[in-house]
Amino acid sequence: MNDHHNIIDHPHYQSKKRPHMTMINRAAQFAPFAALTGYEEDIEETQRLTVDKITIENDAANEIDRNLRLAMLSHKPVTITHFLPDPLKPGGSYLTISGLIYKIDLHENVVIMEDGSAILLYNIYDVSLEP
Repeated sequence: MNDHHNIIDHPHYQSKKRPHMTMINRAAQFAPFAALTGYEEDIEETQRLTVDKITIENDAANEIDRNLRLAMLSHKPVTITHFLPDPLKPGGSYLTISGLIYKIDLHENVVIMEDGSAILLYNIYDVSLEP
């Protein structure tokens, strides 16, 4: 009836060549694995939100221009809010940076801050002079 009656009383086999594996190491062999590599990163990227760039009116553009000129002439610190396009999906985000303006390069259309960061003029949303 029982096909295993001839081996039922034998001791459990252990290799003499290899050390005995711990229960934790044995369990690790059967742990779940990531069958779809990069899937979690793709989900996180999809969940990351972006916003559309706000179009500014002429009055706001004139105010930005005036404040940039005043900041250059007075050597006062400024706070600039600008749009940063997202390279991976439509839209982007708004960042705020504070500091002194090193120069305004009209040939490249950028504002270069003293820390070396460059901001495209047409991405500037707001410029305010600090007291």
